[in-house]
Order: sequence, then structure tokens, then C-alpha cells
Amino acid sequence: MKKVLMVAEKSSLATSLAQILSNGKCSSRKANNNCPVHEWSGQFRNQTVLFRMTSVCGHVMSLEFAGKYNSWDKVDPIELFGCPTEKKEANPKLHMNSYLAQEARGCEHLVLWLDCDKEGENICYEVMAAVAHVIHNIYSRNITYRAHFSAITEKDIKSAMETLGYPNENEAKSVDARQELDLRIGCAFTRFQTKFFQGRYGDLDSTLISYGPCQTPTLGFCVKRHDDIQTFKPESFWYLQLKAGEPEFNFDWARVRLFKREIATMLMNLVKQQKEALVESVVSKEQFKGRPQALNTVELMRICSAGLGIGPFQAMQIAERLYTQGYISYPRTETNQYPANFDLKAVLHILKSSSEFGSEAQVILGDFNPPRKGKDAGDHPPITPMKLATRADFDGDTWRIYDFICRHFLGTISKDLKYRTTTVKLRVGTEMFSCVANVLIDPGFTKVMTWQAFARDDPIPPFVEGQKITINDVRLAENQTSPPDYLTEAELITLMEQHGIGTDASIPVHINNICQRNYVTIGSGRKLIPTTLGIVLVHGYQKIDPELVLPTMRSEVESMLNLIAKGSANFNAVLEHAIDIFRLKFLYFVKNIASMDSLFEVSFSPLAETGKAHSRCGKCRRYMKYIQSKPARLHCSHCDETYSLPNNGTVKFYREFKCPLDEFDLLVFSTGAKGRSYPFCPYCYNHPPFRDMPKNAGCNSCTHPTCPHSLNSLGISGCVECEHGILVLDCTITPSWKLVCNRCDVIINCFKGATKVTWRKDNQLWQITQIKRYRYEKENSMAVLIKPIALNTSALSAFVFRRLCQTAKNDNES
Repeated sequence: MKKVLMVAEKSSLATSLAQILSNGKCSSRKANNNCPVHEWSGQFRNQTVLFRMTSVCGHVMSLEFAGKYNSWDKVDPIELFGCPTEKKEANPKLHMNSYLAQEARGCEHLVLWLDCDKEGENICYEVMAAVAHVIHNIYSRNITYRAHFSAITEKDIKSAMETLGYPNENEAKSVDARQELDLRIGCAFTRFQTKFFQGRYGDLDSTLISYGPCQTPTLGFCVKRHDDIQTFKPESFWYLQLKAGEPEFNFDWARVRLFKREIATMLMNLVKQQKEALVESVVSKEQFKGRPQALNTVELMRICSAGLGIGPFQAMQIAERLYTQGYISYPRTETNQYPANFDLKAVLHILKSSSEFGSEAQVILGDFNPPRKGKDAGDHPPITPMKLATRADFDGDTWRIYDFICRHFLGTISKDLKYRTTTVKLRVGTEMFSCVANVLIDPGFTKVMTWQAFARDDPIPPFVEGQKITINDVRLAENQTSPPDYLTEAELITLMEQHGIGTDASIPVHINNICQRNYVTIGSGRKLIPTTLGIVLVHGYQKIDPELVLPTMRSEVESMLNLIAKGSANFNAVLEHAIDIFRLKFLYFVKNIASMDSLFEVSFSPLAETGKAHSRCGKCRRYMKYIQSKPARLHCSHCDETYSLPNNGTVKFYREFKCPLDEFDLLVFSTGAKGRSYPFCPYCYNHPPFRDMPKNAGCNSCTHPTCPHSLNSLGISGCVECEHGILVLDCTITPSWKLVCNRCDVIINCFKGATKVTWRKDNQLWQITQIKRYRYEKENSMAVLIKPIALNTSALSAFVFRRLCQTAKNDNES
């Protein structure tokens, strides 16, 4: 029987697809990397075949610099614009290439179920490359097929299976081009900026001073609004307030406001001379507020931020989960118009059983209104509910987003909101005043989209045209113009969409990045408030080369990438042209960096004036200063040297111990009582003394032959989880003892109550002394009491290891 390999983008999606395509009759198994494999028999191209469905975990490959070019210290950033790159596995631990090849053995066809966007097309070609040596002639249209779908429903999936196509190579290449541009440009600017400014200032509080072709213009929008606020000068204005009639109504001045007090006062005096006002007109007419257009990604992110208080990055993560679980259609789409053949009533029938909005769905079924026309971007249908859920099915935020999507869909096929507006215009001398009253006629779509509900009805003025009414009061009021507020996430998303910064998939990532880099903070109402670092960076770019921060440069690059996607431009020509532009800009930026540095000098403190005395330098024996703000560093002002430290933990002095190689005081890095900890020498951490010692490693990776803190002295055995790690005895927080892997996050708490634990390397023996007791928590009984005894390594593995590993998992969930 022939075999067909099918690959989805996520394991949850693979499970859903297999259930639908096999009618729930597939067998399942787990692979070594925890990706599910589902198998069943079925028809394919008029033959009975064995289907094998599995998945990747996003991109199989990632683009990286080759060899030495990954080193910040050995390579001038300008070389990154022309150095070789290579594709490497995006997550080496998953061994995805070998896994796909293994599952492809014996298969004659490949069917790709990746997300239907440009990134999905790119992953298609990554999967094809991974199995090319196993499935013969993989790039043939008779061997490889592409499924196109927008929702995880039986109808959509089975329809996609019947109308298989082929991956779009041009769209895949446009993603390759974007990846290479972002890698070369972002890394060159980021490496230069980070090394330059972190080597001069101590309170930047950011691990990276990053630049991104999309990220930086995104920050530029936020800083521009900040600048508008700071430069705003309030201006006084005056306006007339009129009260007239019985019953009394307030009337608004037709001039709205004047910025000259003398003129406003003169006009007020003229009005005060009149005792009555003439009703010039009374106009009453019906008005409509249109129902919303169908929902696309940008609008979903805007509403989630502005209305639900959920950031765009989190909102899209939730939407992705709802999609893979089959509750909504594909959430990444620019289209807000339903295709003519879309079965809207079928969705209504799904929702009519809901206890939340089912009654509204039932009413709409009986009084159906076609949705408004919008933009058809040619990608996916608008975001639509596909399966009914209840509050109990989700957590709070997930339910709120699902509820919004359902109500928005119902709103798109409801009636428009209808209300009656009555406008009364008065003449008082030479001045005109008006009063407007609104009364609801039909709530329309706001019955289901309750947050847009009509305000309470206004009282209707009982005046008629030509009537004279008494003026009760006239006043001159004063106010001031106010500055704009900080940009909200919703406003920023709109600006990014208008200027072509990012895609519907990457917009939330860019906003999240400027938050994580400490360039902006999130204020109340999801407002984006730039930090000092973000402001100085943007102002620095503006002084050197404004195009680096303006949206025009990125939108032009996106236009070129779109030409690749459409097959209208040559991949290499576009790539070389864009790289050449940014190479020249980088050279100019480096040459004029002093202009940006002058701004940093005003806002940040030099390294020598930052931090507090901590430990001694091995060169001059003077105390170095410990700078705790990100990134953590030690700075010796006498030697003018700076040493990077481990981040995301605490660094403390280690009992007067010194490194035998360089005389620097040893330090201890710790992530807490239940976390990992290890000693390290600040000089060796930055300048590894041995070829087999990685950079930014502690004594637990040092191969010094005699140092009592080194791997050679305290290393026990290979790690139980990772391939290359070694379990090292952690003596830094005695009387607690730990075995800590020097590569991964495995931590084993052991030898509780021991006053001394030593490793006798000469005859490969453990020596454990004065252990008081050890409780084996899983069985809630006492383990064997270990008296002073010697155990060889195999005995440790067989006896102590099993008990200690299990107890460690109970103790700290490692």
C-alpha cells in the first residue's frame, strides 16, 4: 500500500486535521520530539493509501551567520552585510529534519497543511528540503501537494483535500529575503550600538540596544507623539454659553470658540442686549450608524487593546489557539469582506444554541441582512466563529476574545442602528446657536454589540420655526487647548497599517519588542509611554539619519518584497539593492555616532559613576563596581575594563576565594533557593582560558586541572536530560547541596543535612559523610540511611540517583 506523508504547522492542528480526515478513525503515537503521528487508510488520487499525519513546530530552519560571524568580539559589524549565512535548525533539540526524514521513509507523496500565508509557504519549502533525500523528485507537482484552507471545520478541510494545489515559491522567497535583510541590518546596527553605549554608560537598563527595520519606525511613532506633547503650548480660548426657553435647553455657539478675548466679550455684550431668541429652523431627520464590516486581524488587535485591555501580542496568541482548536477561522487576514459564496447562515445556525447570544442569532436568522462590502485582499476570509463554545470552555481572556468575535460576526449581518436627530437653530442678533437631540428608533446591531449601545434618549426641544423664546442666561466661558495624549496600542496599530510597517502577523511582535527592550512602557488605557532610552535613541537617529526611524524606508522595502512574492522582481537583485542601501547608511551612522552619543551623555551616567564597590580586580587589586541595571556588569575604573555578568539572577561575593589563573575574586550567580547557582570568575566568564570552555560560563564548565571549584574537581556524571551536559556538585549554598547541569536546567537537590560532601577523583569514588537522614517523599517513608561510605559512580546511578532525582522533582518541580 502506498503511503502519503502529511505535515501541519502545529501538533494541535495535526491532531484536528487527522480526526477530520479520518472521520475519527486514526491511530496515534508520539514521536521522540513529542510531535504526534496519526495514521489511517483512505483514498488519495483514486487509490487506497496509508496516510501519515504529523507536524512541525513553526519554522524548521532559521537563518544565521556562518561560523565566526556569530561572535560579537571577533567580527566588525560592517562585515555582516556581506558575510556568508546558513540555514540551521530553528530548534536543534527537536531534531526536526531527521524526524521528518524518518517519518517520510516509504512515503511516495507529501501533502503540506501549513498556515496559508507567506510564512506558511516558506515552511513548506523547509519541509520539502528536509525530506528531499527520502522522497524521490520531491519538487514535482505530482509528488508534493499544498492544501489551502481558512478554518478547521470538516467542510473546509475536506474541501481543501479535494482541491490540493502546490506551494508558492515566490512567496517563500519573499520571506527568505525579509529574513536575510532583517538579520544583516538588525544585527549590524544592534551589535555596534550595544557595544558602544554599554561600554560607556551604566544605567541604560536594557540588555540590548537594538535596531530593527520595523521595530525602530514603530518606536518612532511613539516618540513623535511624546515630542508633540512636550512641545505643546496651551492656548486660551473663549466661547459663549446660552440657556433659553421653557423648559430650558442649553445651546452651542456656532462660532465654537474664539482666541481673542476682546472680540468674544464684544459679541457676548451684543447677545446680552437681546431678551429673546428667534427659532430660525427646526429640522428632524432619521440617521443611521452603519453595522461593522467583517473582522480582519488589524481590527481584532485594535479592539482587543482598546476595548478589552488585552495587548495585541497576547490577543494573537489567544486567537491562534482558538483557531487550532477549531473555534474560529484563520486569524491572520487582511480581508474584511466575505466572499459571495460564504455560507453565513450556516454560522448563524451554529451560534443560535448559545446561552449568551443565541437569542440574537435566532432573531437575525429571521431578519437576515447581507454584510457591508469591504476590502478583499485575496488571502483569507474574515475572522469568523466556526464552533460554539461556552464560558466554561476557556479562561477569562480567551472567552472575552471568542465572545467578541462571535458578537462582531452577528453585528455584521444585523440591521444598522437607526435614530432620529432633531436640530434647533436660534438667532440672537448676529449670532447663531444650536441644540441637537437624538432619540433611538432601532438599536440594530448594538443589540448584540452592546458596548456600542446608543446613549439614553435626549429630551426633544418643543420649539417651532419662527417662534421667539426667552433667553435665560448668557455667559462667556474660558478654557485652554490641551495636548494630545500618548499613543494607545490601537492607534499605533492603525499607524503601522497605514504606513506599511510590518504585516498583520508581525505587527504585534514589533510592539512587543519595543516593550521588552525597555523603549516604551505600557500605561493606563494601554498607552505607550516612551522611556528615556527610547526617546534618546530616536532623537539620535533623527540627528544622524532620519530615514533610519521614518516609516518610508521600511514601506519601500516591503513594496520590493511584495514584488518578489508576486514574481515581478528578481530575488537576488532586490536583496542586493536593499543590502547596499543599508550598508551605506550603517557606515554613515558609525562615522557620526558622536551626534547620538552627545544625547546619551545628557541622559545617562558614565560607567565609572555607576554601581557600588563589589569585588577586587585581578589586575590592579582595586574594588570594581557592580552595575545591577540591565545588563549586569562589573567595571574597573582604574583599568577601564568592563566585564559582563550573568543576567536574571543575583551575583554575590564567594568567601574570599580567588581564581588561580588571574587572581580575580570569585563570585556566585544564583537564581534563588530553588534555582540554579554556580561560582564564576568575572575575567574567565568573559575571556575563557581554555579552548573547550564556552564563553559566558562559570567554574562548572572550566577544565582547570587542579582548581577545587572547576568541572574537573566537582563534575559527577553525564546529565540525565541533555546530551552534552555534566552534573556538577554545587557547594555554594551549603548546608544545602545540589547537582546542577552545566548546560541545561536540570537541578537535583540532594544530601539534605550533610555537613560535608566530597568527590574523590583519584579512585572515582563518592564520599558522603555525616548524613543525618533523608526522607523519600513520594512513598512518604524513610529511605535507607547512608552512613559514611564510598560508592562508585555506577552504584550512585543505580541507588542514590533514582531516589534523589524523583525526590528532587517533588521538591522543586525540576
